[in-house]
Amino acid sequence: MYVKSLSLRQFRTYSRLEIDLPAASILLLGANAQGKTSLLEAIAFLSLGASPLTSTDRQVIHWAATESGMPYAHLQAEIVRGGETETLTIALERRTLANGQERLEKRFRIGQRNVRRAEFTGRLNVVLFLPQDLSLVYGPPAERRRYLNGLLAQAHPTYAEVHTIYSQAMARRNALLRHLRDHGGDPRQLIPYEERLVRAGVTISLYRKRLIEAMEPTIDRLHRELTGDEAWLRLEYRPNLDEVHQFENSQGEALSASATDIEALYEAYRQRLLETRPREIARGVTLVGPHRDEVRFISNGRDLGIYGSRGQQRTAVLALHLAELAWLQQITGESPVLLLDEVLAELDHARRSYLLRALQDIEQTILATTDVELVPHSYRDQATIFSVSAGLIQRISPEDDPTGNGA
Repeated sequence: MYVKSLSLRQFRTYSRLEIDLPAASILLLGANAQGKTSLLEAIAFLSLGASPLTSTDRQVIHWAATESGMPYAHLQAEIVRGGETETLTIALERRTLANGQERLEKRFRIGQRNVRRAEFTGRLNVVLFLPQDLSLVYGPPAERRRYLNGLLAQAHPTYAEVHTIYSQAMARRNALLRHLRDHGGDPRQLIPYEERLVRAGVTISLYRKRLIEAMEPTIDRLHRELTGDEAWLRLEYRPNLDEVHQFENSQGEALSASATDIEALYEAYRQRLLETRPREIARGVTLVGPHRDEVRFISNGRDLGIYGSRGQQRTAVLALHLAELAWLQQITGESPVLLLDEVLAELDHARRSYLLRALQDIEQTILATTDVELVPHSYRDQATIFSVSAGLIQRISPEDDPTGNGA
């Protein structure tokens, strides 16, 4: 799988970009704030249907488009998957409503067909390495949930759709909880939203549990290799619904369980919502469900998010992403596009070499760096190199010196 071409309009630093990309290793060279990260973000956006760097799509629209009174962004990529070429398009446009409020419209298209996000997500699979990925270990639980959501949506379109149902039901239930708190009313009005939460929430939790169990042996093996067999690593999934954890331990492959077993989980979730309903009305927010799940990185019995050094956290994240790569390859039968933003500077020589060796068999890797000297000559010699400056991208020919030191 690879991105054959990329077209951007009014996205981040790019007012206009048209670029063809080879199925090969690609180096993006340039100083900070020139557009390297924006290009990687655009490709990830076309995979996930949303930016991996911000929770607000409005922020990706070019400032000049906003000032001109035409606030929009357009992303399009030609991708090659399984030997077939496909065009993916996302259009963003900010509109002012009659009441003066703004609304951001986001449209997805595969070829000439308008589709929902759930169908769009995962047509292009990516694995994204970022310097700030350490926060996956020590940061708030929401970051780890967001990571799981993005990975699962790439491999399972059903997951993306179910997560949307859950999020919408929770937003509406929260609004009704606040109304009941402030104005009173019959709590039974909550039941329709709770039923949607129950069915979608159980599915989300079981998908997450299955993902972590599938990736864990690979994460442990990679972590042992990276640490010279000095430290093991496991991901500890802590579902907000204890019944999910207990169910998994006894049933194994959760999503293949019987309808009776799944119904038992639904009923347990319903009871939890019923028990916490008075507190939820008082606070105006839903307190039970997978939106409160947690995942912890445990190495040699220690929680790396609390007790790990930066080096240990960095090694854990590297093992996580390489396991993610292997899992996506297994599930989809294709190697995802690898996007690496300044990660080599974060690694010591041994881990840098390990990572670059692991990338040798990947169809397309795009590595952004400010310091080409961090990239071994053996990797540079077989890579296609682009310079990035002020939103302009230019291919560097083999006879040019990418170090800028002259011949």
